[in-house]
Amino acid sequence: MSTINRKEIRQRVHKRIRRKVTGTASRPRLAVYFSNQHVYAQIIDDVARRTLVSASTLDKASEKAQANVECARNIGALIAERAKAANIGAVVFDRGGHIYHGKVKALAEAAREAGLQF
Repeated sequence: MSTINRKEIRQRVHKRIRRKVTGTASRPRLAVYFSNQHVYAQIIDDVARRTLVSASTLDKASEKAQANVECARNIGALIAERAKAANIGAVVFDRGGHIYHGKVKALAEAAREAGLQF
């Protein structure tokens, strides 16, 4: 019997989510990704296959380069600020196969508080 690790399960869930969630020009997709060291967020127009806005802990605008709840909250506020500058008010949230808890929830709530609607 083969074993399935957590990464494969997350990828399977992410594929299932992506069948339903797509970004358009009027409502692009806010995709989140977490590595062991960094937090990444992108606003993507899937029809044009283009990244409109991005933010991560690798940016000079972020204070710390860690993958924790505090940094996720900062990236959520930063992505919302950059989206407002690019005239993006509403997005579709793509949690990337992760459960809506911890870093994912912190990033989403910070983006909502900064004015992004989803």
